[in-house]
Parts: sequence; C-alpha cells; structure tokens
Amino acid sequence: MNDYNVMDARLIIRVSKQSLAFAMADATAEEHMVYEPYVAKSGISIAANLREAFREARLLGRGYRRAQVLIDSPVLLIPLQEYEEEVQAEALYHHTFPSQQGDSIECTVMAEFNAVAVYPVNKDLRTVLEDHFQDVRYEPLMLSVWQMMYQRNFTGTRKKLYGSFHDGKLEVFSFEKSRFRFCNTFETRRPNDAVFFLMYVWKQLAMDTQEDELHLSGELPEKEQLMEMLHRYVKNVHVVRETRSSGGGKEIKGMPLDLVCRFC
Repeated sequence: MNDYNVMDARLIIRVSKQSLAFAMADATAEEHMVYEPYVAKSGISIAANLREAFREARLLGRGYRRAQVLIDSPVLLIPLQEYEEEVQAEALYHHTFPSQQGDSIECTVMAEFNAVAVYPVNKDLRTVLEDHFQDVRYEPLMLSVWQMMYQRNFTGTRKKLYGSFHDGKLEVFSFEKSRFRFCNTFETRRPNDAVFFLMYVWKQLAMDTQEDELHLSGELPEKEQLMEMLHRYVKNVHVVRETRSSGGGKEIKGMPLDLVCRFC
C-alpha cells in the first residue's frame, strides 16, 4: 500500500472484552481486504493488549493515521427528539449503567433510526488510540449489523425480530417504521438460554408464532439444537448469512458479522 493510501485510509479496529481485530480494504490483497484478528492476553487490560498489538500486529505497523473504532460496550439508546447535549447524555448513561463510572462517554447520532447511541469507551484504551492516530472515530460495535438488518425490515409485510450472536452475547432487537421497537443485550453461550431470551422478547412484543419472523445471525451456539428448539415455538426462523460482495473479494473465514457488514 502506498504512502498516500496509508495517510488517507481509515483503519478499522474492533474492540471487545477478550479480543481485538483489525481490518482494511486493500485492492492488492486476494480477498480485496486484509483482516487480522488478535487474541487478547488474559490478565492484562484491553488497553495494555492494544499496546502489545502495536508491536506485533502487521496492520498496526503500516502507519495509518486515521482509525474507526468499533466498541463493544453497553449501549443506551435515546430518541433523537429527546437528545439535547452530551453532558446530559453522559449523566443519563451513568444513571442507567452505574458500573461504567470512570469511562468516557461517546454519542453516535443514528439518523436512520431516529436515535442516539450512548456508550462508554475505556479511558486508558482511548489514550492508547489517540497516542497512535491523529484522527480517531468511535461507533457502537453493532451499528453496521443494525443497519443491515434494518434494510431487511422492508422486505415483506411480516413483523421481524432479530437475534445476533457475538462474543458470548445475544443482541435482540426489532424495528417499527424508522425507529427501534426493542433493543437489549443478554449474556449467553448456551442455546437453551438464548431460546428463553428470544421467546421472552417475542411474547413481550406480542408477535405471532405462525406469521411473524425470527432472523438469527452471527456466531450461533450449537446451531442445530438452537434451531430445533426455536422451531417448537416459531414457524418462520431464518439464519442470515452475509458475505462480502464488493470488489469480487472472497469470503474471509472467521470474520465477525459486524466487520463483514462494513465491507458488503
């Protein structure tokens, strides 16, 4: 990659509790992009792991000046018409998630959903990032998945509930017109727990077991067992499998759905 591209391009950095990953479009690569996962070392913070990654990861050694950072942390959604300023959003966030005290708060306006996502960024992690990049932008990890599923919401007339699995969690959400109808996160790695959470939300939203649709995506735990259990309660269960389609690139095995959606 030449110097101009390194200066102009924005490196994507995915940050979860137990792992880091880096990605960048690259027309010279066989898959038309480069994806580099980085397994975080246990016993040290994610910020310390990122410092280690700057010494070890190939993509971080290319000298990018701009970064787009996908943050996997609890998100508070505020209706756009009720959002006033970041100071009030920060106070509301800390009231809702008191365990996140001490982190800095970011706000991402999502006009397509008429909402603002408010979420924390670890201060040490922010320091490491802003020490290495001149321009750092943050967004919730799930943003690209929400956007992709939102487009699916316009296909057909049936109501749809979405469940996306990643990093030992289940993100459950639904849309109504141009806004979120429901959005919550559940910690689970077991199919029976996932079924319980999904059916709890399904009932809460008064969805029809014969007519409405459940769409699953991401790292499904024990997929066959999960699907068998869900079909006992819901007729229309679908698994969404997104692959990169731009540039003629090949699918990259192991890439999380949130990154795949960014390159579709």
